[in-house]
Amino acid sequence: MIPANSTLSPGATTSGIVRSRAAASSARLGGLGARATMGTSVRAAGAAPADNRRVITVADDAFEQMVGTALDSLPPRFAALIENVAVLVEHGPGPRGLLGLYEGVPLTSRTTNYAGVLPDRITIYQRSICALCDTEAEVVEQVRRTVVHEVGHYFGISDERLRELGW
Repeated sequence: MIPANSTLSPGATTSGIVRSRAAASSARLGGLGARATMGTSVRAAGAAPADNRRVITVADDAFEQMVGTALDSLPPRFAALIENVAVLVEHGPGPRGLLGLYEGVPLTSRTTNYAGVLPDRITIYQRSICALCDTEAEVVEQVRRTVVHEVGHYFGISDERLRELGW
């Protein structure tokens, strides 16, 4: 059960919870030891929009719902394999040129020693996605593409292969 004053958003997502990055940062425990991580990401195609270009505005809770819906739309046979992954939404722009970022140990790199580790993280960058889109429908589609791309990295699929597959 999620307390009423919590920053967590309940939902029937694959991960169970989509959290804002600020909420995750405030809940993070420090000094728990190092682990190998792999950071892979979705990069925005082409040049960044001009500074004077209008950026579509999507409410934070609506954007988080889009991420949850994208997670729910994953095929059941893949969704069932996802565990120990925190899905975060960064409402700001994030690093230049990134729409999303997977940080963790892909399934294909895990060994029998993979136990007791902090969750992998998938971060979706709201402002970066909104900057590429002209309509809310485009935002929904780009969120879906970004979520699928980052989940692909969780399964160990490279950026090159994801591009070949159209993601």
